[in-house]
Amino acid sequence: MRICFLALYNTINYLVYETLKERDEYILPYLTKAWADMCKAFLQEKKWTRNKETPSFEDYLENGWVSSSGGLLLVNAYLLISQDITKQGLESLENYHNLLRWPSIIFRLANDLATSSAELERGETTNSISCIMSDTGLFEESARQHLRNLIEETWKQMNKDAMSGESPFTKPFLETAGNLARIAQCQYQHGDGLGNPDTKSKDRVFSLIIDPMK
Repeated sequence: MRICFLALYNTINYLVYETLKERDEYILPYLTKAWADMCKAFLQEKKWTRNKETPSFEDYLENGWVSSSGGLLLVNAYLLISQDITKQGLESLENYHNLLRWPSIIFRLANDLATSSAELERGETTNSISCIMSDTGLFEESARQHLRNLIEETWKQMNKDAMSGESPFTKPFLETAGNLARIAQCQYQHGDGLGNPDTKSKDRVFSLIIDPMK
């Protein structure tokens, strides 16, 4: 754990140093907040699991989009790909603008659709499907369909906000935010190859990274 923390600490400080040197922007507070928020979200999920508590779906999702790591990834993406880091952009990162929330929600819901069965087998009872079932009394398949509908509606909201022309973000960042949601749905379309490894995930990695090099 110490080695992991040291690697993270050094990476963050290197990014802060390079950004300060090249762009005269001090970004440490934004990175610190993003990492702290994600860790707090992880802890909240563990508390729910430890106490065998099923929160409301609303409470779960408000915590879950943060624990998906989507917000953290997009904060880093903005700081790395934006040619002009603006005060408005940084404030939007700090307050988690909807264009960070929407792809993170899709990330979380896609993950839960793929992993819920395996998580229940491991005794991890806190996920979108179990929360919806507890809130509404729906059976599992109906709860899954509700999530699919919610993903579709979230895509509509994200596209609307991205095309409104009122975003504080540049086009490259907007494309990155959309790609995060696409990657999540692609990654989890056939199940969770990370939390519950299978040969399909291994084959996809090989076809993408190893085989093209032959």
